[in-house]
Amino acid sequence: MSAVVRKLRETVCRLHDELVRYNLVAWTAGNISGRVPGEDLFVIKPSGVSYDELSPESMVVCDLDGEPVGGELSPSSDTAAHAYVYRAMPRVGGVVHTHSTYASAWAARGEAIPCVLTAMADEFGGEIPVGPFALIGGDDIGKGIVATLEGHRSPAILMRNHGVFTIGADARAAVKAAVMCEDVARTVHVARQLGDPLPIPRPAVDSLYDRYQNVYGQRSPR
Repeated sequence: MSAVVRKLRETVCRLHDELVRYNLVAWTAGNISGRVPGEDLFVIKPSGVSYDELSPESMVVCDLDGEPVGGELSPSSDTAAHAYVYRAMPRVGGVVHTHSTYASAWAARGEAIPCVLTAMADEFGGEIPVGPFALIGGDDIGKGIVATLEGHRSPAILMRNHGVFTIGADARAAVKAAVMCEDVARTVHVARQLGDPLPIPRPAVDSLYDRYQNVYGQRSPR
């Protein structure tokens, strides 16, 4: 197995600690995957394994059809969904799935999270959309993710009656989107208990998104 794959297995394994740290998962639910740079492969969490038992060696290497090609354990039950996203969206380098409480509550209602916070405009470029109901195990979830996100800047989607899926340029970016999704889902829920949250005008959303994506943070010197 190449050094690149070994390194990615370490990274994906370590990132699962972030899901626990931010209270985005319970028991063995949830998973992270990362695309292997330059290869038609990805690394994903094994199915039904406790988070405190995960190791780099337990991460499963799959091809883009979702078939295991490395590792001794069975891959996540969401592997087909991850594989479909990677096949359909070449720019995606990481996928995360959680059942985080507040975001999943919005998914249970089949309701998009409206863009009423500057943090949402920054990270998601608008609302966090809702995808269709789909059964676990096949690639229907992946199809719903791709079809819904094609019309949005959001790296997060609420799959109806299920939970959160996020995408990113790499696995870490997808984890960040999952953390931010739960954070804004909670805040907007609380805001609705107080009254009707005020939407942000679209021009302001566009300006905030552009600033955050292209100006915010540290930039490499030219």
